[in-house]
Amino acid sequence: MKDILNHLFDHKSFNRMEAKVILTNIASGKYNHSQIAAFMSVYCMRSITVEELEGFSDAMIELCLKPGLEDYELIDLCGTGGDGKDTFNISTLASFVVAGAGYKVAKHGNYGVSSGCGSSNVMEHLGYTFTNSSDVLRRSLDTANICFLHAPLFHPAMKTVAPIRKELGVKTFFNMLGPMVNPAQPSSQMAGVFSLELARLYHYLYQKSSKKYMIVHALEGYDEISLTGPFKIFSNSGEQLYQVKDLGFEAIKAATIGGGSTVQDSADIFISVLNGESTFEQRSVVLCNAAMAIKTIHAESSFEQCFAEAEESLLSKRALKSFSALLS
Repeated sequence: MKDILNHLFDHKSFNRMEAKVILTNIASGKYNHSQIAAFMSVYCMRSITVEELEGFSDAMIELCLKPGLEDYELIDLCGTGGDGKDTFNISTLASFVVAGAGYKVAKHGNYGVSSGCGSSNVMEHLGYTFTNSSDVLRRSLDTANICFLHAPLFHPAMKTVAPIRKELGVKTFFNMLGPMVNPAQPSSQMAGVFSLELARLYHYLYQKSSKKYMIVHALEGYDEISLTGPFKIFSNSGEQLYQVKDLGFEAIKAATIGGGSTVQDSADIFISVLNGESTFEQRSVVLCNAAMAIKTIHAESSFEQCFAEAEESLLSKRALKSFSALLS
């Protein structure tokens, strides 16, 4: 690790294979916590390269426990986190809306690091028991249209670095990797990222895949469609800048989509949205993200058509039924 750190301190980068080997060694416990913390910290101070991101991703996918869901047509709605905005769990709620609309969702999630309440925090708080059992995950997809993949149960590297990430308390390149390394490798994905630079890296890499994708970045820094201002989407058909009015909405205040100060606060918002008791702003931001996820699957459909599907899922309580079925 000393040579690796000196290489980075000399402002040099790694090629794809070198990056893959380093992350493989991190996962196998070859380096101590101080060395891993130093390595991750470098990437907090300089940009990751395409080859490094690709190599780290290769290692994560190669090492991960495969959930055995290859015969399902899946979509994932996953954000990098690390945007520092402390919103409620928008992409997780949107996942249940998409599931309620009849699509199969493999939601990849983890505990919050730079925010107080990641998707795993709220799901655990609401009574979900994490599992990596293929049989259980398949049963969830069959009965609820959704399964939840808690990252540390599938990725040895994430389990190794989890305590270090928690102690650092800031976003690291593992945030950047999160959406890319869903162990189910879904054929469709809506990925939210915390920076425009990272959105372009994702776009470059996803263009080389067969995946249907949308990469979302709100220009105010959100890793999702926040409805607080303009946002960019990179997809199979290119790059597009959206204004909030393009979706038929007026811009909302950032405070209206806050997640509260505790996991309980986030959980309360979560349940209120599914029960149809949330604020207009909370409901709208969830539905817009769910609609774009549906449009990721059906690129030929209009946003309005996809929004109508999402709205029907939420208002009919089918999204709530998917959530209840997952927990049962």
